[in-house]
Amino acid sequence: MDIALQAAQLDRWLAEAALPLWREKGFDTAGGGFVETIDMAGEPTRANRRSRVQPRQVYCFAEAGRRGWQGDWRSVAEGGLAYFDRVYRQSSGFYGALAKADGEIIDPSFDLYNQAFALLAFAYLADVLPERKAEMIERSNDLRQKLEAHCKHPVAGFEEDNPPRLPLGSNPQMHLFEACLASEAVDGFDRVAWANLADEIAHLAMDCFIDAKTGVLREFFDRDWTPFPGEKGRIVEPGHQFEWAWLLLRWAERRGNAEAIVKARRLFEIGEAHGVCPKRDVAIMTLFDDLSVADPVARLWPQTEWLKAAIRFAALSEGSERQRYLVSASRAAAALQRFFETPVRGLWRDKQKADGSFVDEPAPASSFYHIICAIYEVEDCLKRL
Repeated sequence: MDIALQAAQLDRWLAEAALPLWREKGFDTAGGGFVETIDMAGEPTRANRRSRVQPRQVYCFAEAGRRGWQGDWRSVAEGGLAYFDRVYRQSSGFYGALAKADGEIIDPSFDLYNQAFALLAFAYLADVLPERKAEMIERSNDLRQKLEAHCKHPVAGFEEDNPPRLPLGSNPQMHLFEACLASEAVDGFDRVAWANLADEIAHLAMDCFIDAKTGVLREFFDRDWTPFPGEKGRIVEPGHQFEWAWLLLRWAERRGNAEAIVKARRLFEIGEAHGVCPKRDVAIMTLFDDLSVADPVARLWPQTEWLKAAIRFAALSEGSERQRYLVSASRAAAALQRFFETPVRGLWRDKQKADGSFVDEPAPASSFYHIICAIYEVEDCLKRL
């Protein structure tokens, strides 16, 4: 199928079904905050709420508003942030990890990943709510400085916590990198500080996360950013191959860095050649560093990352190379659309088993961040073409 046609279908599904459904059922008007999941009948569940879901959903509705979605995005974007602050914010200034549906915190522990999404939400809110920009600038700087004081790694990037714990993960650094790229692009933010941190994480990824010989990106590391011993240090996730490729492309374009484009292209090639199941044509969860399959389950989010990377490569290529990436983007869009075949339009499946059947479970709100980002990225890159 033609990617432009698929993009139009995805746009319609998002604007007509997903955004209205998650606005109406995905926000808890009585208690505040975004729900963790919506069941396949289209009703919110009472599942415990991970803190990361709140800023991720804030990002979704802020970005939908910025893109001209006509629904009421503002009250849930602001309400989601207020709930995030009220329920998860600790006296340290960091955000805890998990609360019950009634807003009682049950895990106040620090996770770098959750702080990264707080930073992402601040950047997007600053962009769409001019009257709150000064506040977002202040909060963003404050959280970045707190992180640097709390858990800056002596070499580069960040520790998992203070006192340090192992293994170190590339994934929280990736989301910090994403937050840096968003923050440096917002007028009034401390561009130099955010750009310097983005550069540091980009080089950490190119020097340590990505294997110099094979080009695979590992997930888990020892104290000095060498691969973690044993099986854990061999884990490679196709979804993150694509996601890092997309982020490094964005960074490379801003900085004029040719090395990052070469590394990103290799990440993409590995993800596409070894991380996509030939039978189901979906990106799977996990490989080992010898590129053998570790987990054949396909989750929704790696499809969105495959799509984002493929379409951005297409926008940066020409001729037959562009055509190749457009074909890949179309395959990724088709894979993603299969996850959207649900009893209630606007929901999604999260996991496809090796036999091609989907796990029957509620739709997780956390996927929306990946979905929205992918659909708008396709829109942007097709305009560039």
